[in-house]
Amino acid sequence: MKAALLRYQVMATIVGVLLVVLVLIGVPLANFDGTSMWQVFPGTPAIWLEGSTPHAVGEAITTYLGIAHGWLYMIFLVVAFLLSRKASWSLPFTLTTLACGTIPLLSFWAERRATARVRARMAADPAHADAEVSTGTSTGR
Repeated sequence: MKAALLRYQVMATIVGVLLVVLVLIGVPLANFDGTSMWQVFPGTPAIWLEGSTPHAVGEAITTYLGIAHGWLYMIFLVVAFLLSRKASWSLPFTLTTLACGTIPLLSFWAERRATARVRARMAADPAHADAEVSTGTSTGR
């Protein structure tokens, strides 16, 4: 379970940092040019002019980091789900942890919460810490 926890922590940190950069830096730089945003908001604050360097940086962040974040989030979901099965998380705890990965800054809280739960389980049952999940098949040995 230690290896699964480490994989989860790495992916949660990467996805969390990318989400913060994407939402708190890229989106404002790309969209705060006074035009409508996503056909939802009629006008945004006119902080940077369209075509300016900050606007171009924002466009690059939202384009490239957005794509990278999407793919890495899918990997995060798989890694977190596998950890949830090894650590025997309840369905509500698992779903909350997965959903928190979509909210900037809250994803870091969810990672700390999940890590604390797994470490507590490993401390309570040291033999389970290094054990792999049984596949249900027996080798007869």
